[in-house]
Amino acid sequence: MLAPEVPMSHSVAGEPSSAGRRAAPLTTAVYSAAEWDLLTSLPGRVIVAAAAPGPGRPRPGVDAGLAGLDAVAAGRAFDSDLVRAVVATIYARHDGAAGPGDLPADVVDLFAACRAATRVLRSRADPADSAAYRQWVQSVAARVCRAATVGAPGLPPAPADRHFLDRLGGALGLC
Repeated sequence: MLAPEVPMSHSVAGEPSSAGRRAAPLTTAVYSAAEWDLLTSLPGRVIVAAAAPGPGRPRPGVDAGLAGLDAVAAGRAFDSDLVRAVVATIYARHDGAAGPGDLPADVVDLFAACRAATRVLRSRADPADSAAYRQWVQSVAARVCRAATVGAPGLPPAPADRHFLDRLGGALGLC
């Protein structure tokens, strides 16, 4: 049985063009249900992994998770149809689909998912949307790691967090 396909277009995002945003033509790229699930679940997985305590990483507080959710929500204002569509899908889920707290935080699996998403985006997405999505996912993790620097706002991430962010950037094809 073939998986249903989710077409990528401006209408999927559910938002009309607004001032300051480019009026993008309909995107011809389509994603299978599995590909779309990968793209829409990745930000939540990144929040969980970035907020996970570990050796050399501070124990994150609630602020770290909230910063991640805020970073996901910030995707609604991105100048990328793809990022806005992903955020709209995340917020539209009412079917009991896994949320960030339900996803495993195995970093090896996360990096593999990032590489898979990068391959999907490179083969199907507009290059600008692909770059915007990958940079957005990286920014979600960076905001969580910054917020996890408990009691020291504005300081750079802990070395273990910096290492995590570097590896995430590599898996997303940003380095």
